[in-house]
Amino acid sequence: MQITLKEIALLLGGTIVGNDNIIIENIRPLEEAGQGDITFFANKKYLKQLKTSAASAILAAPQTQAEGKNLVLVSDPYAAFGRLLTLFYPLEHSYNGISKDAYIEEGARVSQEATVFPRAYISKGAKVEKGAVIYPGVFIGADTSIGENSILYANVTVYWGSLIGKRVILHSGVVVGSDGFGFAAPGKGNNKIPQVGFVQIDDDVEIGANSTIDRATLGRTWIQRNVKIDNLVQIAHNVVIGENSILTAQVGISGSTKLGKSVIIGGQVGIVGHINIGDNVMIAAKSGIHKEIEAGQIVAGYPQLPHRQWLKVEACRAKLPEMKKTLEELKRKMEMLQEQINK
Repeated sequence: MQITLKEIALLLGGTIVGNDNIIIENIRPLEEAGQGDITFFANKKYLKQLKTSAASAILAAPQTQAEGKNLVLVSDPYAAFGRLLTLFYPLEHSYNGISKDAYIEEGARVSQEATVFPRAYISKGAKVEKGAVIYPGVFIGADTSIGENSILYANVTVYWGSLIGKRVILHSGVVVGSDGFGFAAPGKGNNKIPQVGFVQIDDDVEIGANSTIDRATLGRTWIQRNVKIDNLVQIAHNVVIGENSILTAQVGISGSTKLGKSVIIGGQVGIVGHINIGDNVMIAAKSGIHKEIEAGQIVAGYPQLPHRQWLKVEACRAKLPEMKKTLEELKRKMEMLQEQINK
């Protein structure tokens, strides 16, 4: 692909510093870019690489100065970089149409404008809207709905009755709608409680490989609009994830917990069931969440603490051996003093 820097600036709404007629042919990392490449600078710790980069052009924030470099100044260089990647590397699927080697049960409704690869299985009563792409090995259960322009990559499993919105991306190995983990008399009878609810995934959600979302016991497990979920995440029955929230890898959320809007959760966080987490909460990686969190809070640690308090605790942790030694010495001196007083 060849495009002028001027055209790129118009597309991104940016301002050019330097030569606007140079031709851009590719996008490469800051330290690898050369003639004909554009790159981006979004973190000040890479200032040295910015000064030495051989890129023909660099996306950068306003006020960035780099003598001798052609810059496109934009408010968010990383977001602009993403838009350029979409332009240079549009998503293309290797197959079009509905394969005769896909198994589509009688009563399923599949748009003629959808793409269904060989060896996909679509059950009766399921609905696949136009623009949806169903890869090999995907199983779509009965009475499930797949919205427009959604992509289900290889070996995704969507159980019966699930509702998948528009422009949803489910990466390989995702399981939607498996039974919630509900048993009476746990550790004794382990009597299974039937899980008869469903999963609803709203528009523009993306779910990473091998993540699992359990169906509700009753009602719904609900992933709201524009939520982004990393690989290997477990979401239990009747959980609600508020719109625009981010869950990174290996997060586990227990049943009936509700997250507000724009919640950000670091990797390997565990959250107990039946609690509410407010809007705009941030939870640091490896935290153990055992109680509710009010909106706007930042928490960390296991069990959870306000972030600043956790930082103080962590600062003391390395000093514990020294503190223990000091306490033992003080104890010894107190015992000696007590002996003297008794005498």
